[in-house]
Amino acid sequence: MDLGIEGRVALVTGASKGLGLAIASALAAEGAKVAITSRDEGRIQAAAKSIEATGFAHDSSNLEGIPVLVHEVEHFLGPIDILVTNTGGPPLDANAFAFSEEQWQEAYVDLVRSPLVFAQSVIESMRHRLWGRIVNVGSTTIREPAEGLILSNSNRSATLAALKTIATQVAKDGVTVNSVLPGRIATDRLYELYGSREAADAMAREEIPARRLGSTDEFAAAVAFLSSAKASYITGSTIVVDGGMMRSV
Repeated sequence: MDLGIEGRVALVTGASKGLGLAIASALAAEGAKVAITSRDEGRIQAAAKSIEATGFAHDSSNLEGIPVLVHEVEHFLGPIDILVTNTGGPPLDANAFAFSEEQWQEAYVDLVRSPLVFAQSVIESMRHRLWGRIVNVGSTTIREPAEGLILSNSNRSATLAALKTIATQVAKDGVTVNSVLPGRIATDRLYELYGSREAADAMAREEIPARRLGSTDEFAAAVAFLSSAKASYITGSTIVVDGGMMRSV
């Protein structure tokens, strides 16, 4: 399927590996001009080279640097048409009261403020051009909170609500805003959560109706479609990619 985004400029954050890199690769395969970001300069440049993208080192907690980064991307590639915000998970602890005020603030900046500042930095240009796609990568724990993930559960939920609000404001201008929630996808982060690859695979066979973990490519395909010209009437939506694991309607 031709997604109609050849020549479009896409910015994908948190894209040196895992879900972010898979998303960037899927967009590049459709002919988009892709910029990717991550904290580590060496890692992001290696990732960019692997998919013929342009890499920019950026720490998502540097909110003041986001408009500067957007300006740099647009200087090299042109106005941003597609924004995909992806952020790694915060620390884990089974005790919901174990986290310091500093850890709460860091999670809020990374998971709430950063995606929203990115959106704010590109959305007026998108509205002016009457075309834009914003996709945020969340987590199924927004819908079904998981033990040990209170920082992620709570902050990602706030971002989901904020983006839903923004979607209604910009829909008339040809800009769509959606969220995609990954379930148990085969990434380093998932293996960290379960302690090992073997433990994650065993869980999948027992708990996921599809009887396996999802692949990063499968998840990226959903994001790529929402980023496309063909998804012009989908906005304010939350798409779950989890092999049927969530039990809620």
